[in-house]
Amino acid sequence: MTPKRVLFLIIYLSLSLSLLAQTSDCKCCSEKHAAFDFWIGSWEVTNKDGSIAGKNTIVKIEGDCVLRENWTSATPGYTGTSLNFYNLKTKQWEQLWIDNSGAHLKLKGNKFGNQMILSSDEFIHTDGKMYINRITWTENSNGTVRQLWEVLSEGKVVNVLFDGLYSPIK
Repeated sequence: MTPKRVLFLIIYLSLSLSLLAQTSDCKCCSEKHAAFDFWIGSWEVTNKDGSIAGKNTIVKIEGDCVLRENWTSATPGYTGTSLNFYNLKTKQWEQLWIDNSGAHLKLKGNKFGNQMILSSDEFIHTDGKMYINRITWTENSNGTVRQLWEVLSEGKVVNVLFDGLYSPIK
């Protein structure tokens, strides 16, 4: 091959790959869409005291646009699932959790540093006070993930509902 043909071939391939990348139909391939990927995997979850809380599997589905969580508690018979996605319109992550008791929780928020922080809208509890659920997932340097579920009132933590450590199942 002559040097001119090699140069032409290189330019042609570069342009072709560039056009291919521009026409990619991956709608959820941005950095924002990948912000919660640290939670993907199969996990054994322990409580703060080291006791087993359950197992959780998080996978990407729907063309990598959704994280689906499948929770199985160490408490027999309790399961739940969540759908998590980055909403391009609101520019935040959203989660819808539903369990087999019929309970549900809607959260929204974003990643800050190594933490995904999602909160519920404010709600009135049976005591007449306003509360917010806030769940924080922290990506730890050793490959584990901490999940902390706090209840806030007037900006202050009034209860911790869950403090668990996710360890990868090998």
